[in-house]
Amino acid sequence: MKIIPVVMSGGVGSRLWPLSRELYPKQLLPLVNADSTLLQDTLSRAASVTREPAWIICNQEHRFLVADQAQSYSVTPDRIILEPVGRNTAPAIAVAALEQLKTEEDALLLVLAADHAISDTQAFVGAIQTGVPAAEQGRLVTFGITPTAPETGYGYIKQGGDLGDGSAEVAAFVEKPDLKTAEAYLSSGEYLWNSGMFLFSAKAYLAELEKHAPQIYQAAVKSVDAAQRVYGYVQLDEAAFKACPDDSVDYAVMEHTQLAAVVPMSAGWNDVGSWTALWDLGEKDEAGNQIYGNVIVEGGASNNLIRGDKRLVSVLGVNDLLIVDTKDALLVADKSRAQDVKKIVAKLKAEGRDEAQIHARAFRPWGSYETVDEDGRFKVKRIVVNPGAQLSLQMHHHRAEHWIVVKGTAKVTRGDSEFLLSENESTYIPLGEKHRLENPGKMPLEIVEVQSGSYLGEDDIVRYSDQYGRSDKEKQA
Repeated sequence: MKIIPVVMSGGVGSRLWPLSRELYPKQLLPLVNADSTLLQDTLSRAASVTREPAWIICNQEHRFLVADQAQSYSVTPDRIILEPVGRNTAPAIAVAALEQLKTEEDALLLVLAADHAISDTQAFVGAIQTGVPAAEQGRLVTFGITPTAPETGYGYIKQGGDLGDGSAEVAAFVEKPDLKTAEAYLSSGEYLWNSGMFLFSAKAYLAELEKHAPQIYQAAVKSVDAAQRVYGYVQLDEAAFKACPDDSVDYAVMEHTQLAAVVPMSAGWNDVGSWTALWDLGEKDEAGNQIYGNVIVEGGASNNLIRGDKRLVSVLGVNDLLIVDTKDALLVADKSRAQDVKKIVAKLKAEGRDEAQIHARAFRPWGSYETVDEDGRFKVKRIVVNPGAQLSLQMHHHRAEHWIVVKGTAKVTRGDSEFLLSENESTYIPLGEKHRLENPGKMPLEIVEVQSGSYLGEDDIVRYSDQYGRSDKEKQA
């Protein structure tokens, strides 16, 4: 059978705030390798197993970023499935399996999370190949990580009888243990960390899902049957998918099926689930400090994770801290409290603060913008428009805008007129005027935008046309 990678790129990565934000989560960031994101690393590993292009399941808000990062791996928009809301892994895998069966014969699905790190690709590929015979015989194969420590942050899989092909029956899935229990698991040699990676045929998974979680199966079928192709993407039916129970594949299927098998894997796996997990992965100085960016350390500081952005971060005589500085937010935390960073994000969301969702530099399908200054009735942005890209034709009820070109050439639509602006030229967009900004050139267009008015929120937008198929509620220019 063919092996089709299914990469799950959901989630918001709240435990890696402030670097990870809701609209730019950890899988889209270069956290482990400087030249590639976690999503790209996952697609690269999948390409080591099979040349078949992957299916990617992601939040619809991330679709342009995901497509941009995935294009080097032959993943086109018609293989990107958009979730209107998050509903956990069991429904996500189901819609990928159903969509795959529409396009070709039954195949093995290699289910991978987009936000994991694996240092030994050869060992990863070897474990996948070990699992193929069992999967071809109808087994639902999961991959258990050979534990190296009594980890309390992972679930475990207890191995059962040997199946004779490098895999074993699954005796039990167990929740995250306390330290004493984890130590017992480690010493027994019977338990593996639950990686959340799977290999099974599309038909076998759907049959077991229908048997053990019929509500999820039925909702997945309805959401795929009513799905639409929107600018090439597979847009699931929102009403049907929202009605789907929110369950993991472990809870919905793997804990109940009689067909579960597990293959041990020792490949330097890490789920990058917290700042301490990232500290474990990275290089450190002689004092145990992991340092990125514009950072100076003095006075015996040790065992810290310190990430600077543009401004200088100086650290003196402190130990075991997480210090993460971005343009609009600074995190300082005890390393032992790394899992609680998500509580800060929850509080930011409860207060309606933008820092939970977006960075100071926000990325859009046409380019990016960065807020340089704001106060009351004005806001200053630096806007970069990619070659050949354009913003939507739009209007604002509460603000006027001044545009100053600092690099490149701008094509401007203002009311019924169109004209070009070169470097050091400017224009004014009155409140209520239809307008569009476009880059007709072959180099990035950079402008400074000065907004003024009674309300400057990103949701003050009426969109008349948009080449990216976005709606007003997406709050993106």
